[in-house]
Amino acid sequence: MTETVEVVLPCLNEAEALPAVLKALPDGYSALVVDNGSTDGTAEIARGLGARVVVEPRRGYGAAVHSGLANARGDLVAVLDADGSIHPSELLTLVRLVHDGADLAVGRRVATARSVQPWHARAGNAVLSAMLRRRGVPVHDIASVRVGRRERLLALGVADRAFGYPVELLVRAAAAGWRIEEVDVAYLPRAGGKSKVSGSVLGTARAVRDLGTAVLRA
Repeated sequence: MTETVEVVLPCLNEAEALPAVLKALPDGYSALVVDNGSTDGTAEIARGLGARVVVEPRRGYGAAVHSGLANARGDLVAVLDADGSIHPSELLTLVRLVHDGADLAVGRRVATARSVQPWHARAGNAVLSAMLRRRGVPVHDIASVRVGRRERLLALGVADRAFGYPVELLVRAAAAGWRIEEVDVAYLPRAGGKSKVSGSVLGTARAVRDLGTAVLRA
């Protein structure tokens, strides 16, 4: 039996970039847009393009992702940013890794230009990745794009509902003995909107705080 793949797209004001992302999803992959308080018509645009939409009123990246997992119907679930910074075709490799035996496949972002990832974002990511490796997690990025099996992901019991969600997920997965496979993915300029994390030094600092706390807590 062929496993179904559902792509969870957590969204906060991604009306500008979302249409191109949805149209670029690989054939047979279904989209689940999680609207996390958008005021720019993101949800309406997603519905108009045929995507299934759920609304998560609690603000936070982790809250949106958890809502997506809870509402997903696919055997495999991919989580992908809706800003166009990672092309949906990259999911094909991650899904193949899971089919080949990985418990969790994650993308390591490789910037296509230095301006794509500001210095403060690169520095924050390097610090957090080093913390993760010291905890036995074999990654060099914080897994902004990832693929795993829905039921097993939910069973990890990730509790963070803010920016700390992906690192808590990685730490819990490693502690559970999961086989985590990391592969390079091209990191592109945003197709629209503004980053909620790396768009400013303050945003990056807050994200590093949340993510670092998640590493220590998990």
